[in-house]
Amino acid sequence: MNNSDVNAKKIKRIVETSYANIAKSSGGCGCSSSCCDSNQKVQRQSGQMGYSDKEMAQVPVGSNLGLGCGNPVAIASLKSGEVVLDLGSGAGFDAFLAVKKVGKKGRVIGVDMTDEMLEKARENAKKGGFDNIEFRKGDIEDLPLDDNEVDVVISNCVINLAPDKEKVFRETYRVLKPGGRFMVSDVVLTKPLPDDIKNDEELLSGCVAGAILKQDYLELLKKVGFRKVKIHKETEGFLKGYTESITYSAKK
Repeated sequence: MNNSDVNAKKIKRIVETSYANIAKSSGGCGCSSSCCDSNQKVQRQSGQMGYSDKEMAQVPVGSNLGLGCGNPVAIASLKSGEVVLDLGSGAGFDAFLAVKKVGKKGRVIGVDMTDEMLEKARENAKKGGFDNIEFRKGDIEDLPLDDNEVDVVISNCVINLAPDKEKVFRETYRVLKPGGRFMVSDVVLTKPLPDDIKNDEELLSGCVAGAILKQDYLELLKKVGFRKVKIHKETEGFLKGYTESITYSAKK
């Protein structure tokens, strides 16, 4: 095992522990600029990320932890009957919004590596009476899905947490059907981070230290085969002068 393998395992362990603690406390730290200890704050924060009051009222209570950095479902143009995959689905917020759009004929699969988040998401699905949504344990660098299984992939401020982003994009490309769509909100860098920030464990789970340069991020998408990459929105990120939040779409 080389040093990069050891480092990747350490990063995943840090991220998993952090999000397990969030699930247990039902807090809203993670990718947010500040921890949220009340539903009102989470609602306000989600509104700033582009979610409407109507959307937030559609999901089971407890599924919105305020962890994202955008609203990928808003640009997904989901259709009845489609199969959707949510990378890093957490407590299920975006997955529940997606299942409302694909209807009873469609299906949504959420993938997350944190047992505590999966338990919370499954409880929320049961609470909401959803029978066409499932949450699978898995690593987004090695997805537990077959080739060409889904029509659409969404993700919200999760890919920046993965040590090997090229693997994530290759796996996403693999599970998408021909012509499939990929909609993501994420954090990228506008310039390289100083070493002290890159090695900060709190900033790693806070979606900053693990981010890569925007140009490199977009080039990886093209490298694995995605085309028609379109940036829909860009905002100043959590670390002023270094990070940027982007919402983009791509096609297989």
